[in-house]
Amino acid sequence: MPRLFSAILAIVTLLAAPASAVERGFVFQALTGGTYALADWRGRPVLVVNTASLCGYTAQFDDLQAIQDRYRDRGLVVLAVPSNDFRQELASDAEVADFCAVNFALDIPMAGITPVLGPQAHPFYRWLDTAHGVRPTWNFHKVLIGPDGAFAGQWPAPVRPTAPPVRRAIEAVLQP
Repeated sequence: MPRLFSAILAIVTLLAAPASAVERGFVFQALTGGTYALADWRGRPVLVVNTASLCGYTAQFDDLQAIQDRYRDRGLVVLAVPSNDFRQELASDAEVADFCAVNFALDIPMAGITPVLGPQAHPFYRWLDTAHGVRPTWNFHKVLIGPDGAFAGQWPAPVRPTAPPVRRAIEAVLQP
């Protein structure tokens, strides 16, 4: 009986341990078709940001592009994840794509409109919540995933992607 108990405890411990975002196999639907798999960016840090077209922080799209441009050659990927969970997103992926094309010169990957809160939340956001106690409290919440797929930091909406704390965290996980 003690060996059975030990085996069960080992299995439960293994299952309860939060796997990295890469190991979890998270995939986002792309805004204009196709998908983005975090595993495709294995070995690279990824800044994941839930966005909304009609939010007061929408000017941060320019900062997202700037941080991508600044660190792209060292491996950074910035993934924008439009969401209507705070009721500030347009009605369709096509409208979001048009809005961003007209107002911003973005070449960062953008997911389709994706829930980030509650039981409908994308599995990535459910993982952040259950494994790390992290959930967006507003649009433009930033989450840094390290090259190993581990959670590496978070910043709320008012903190711009180009702010020193975000840059320092990114620089700490970048390739030399």
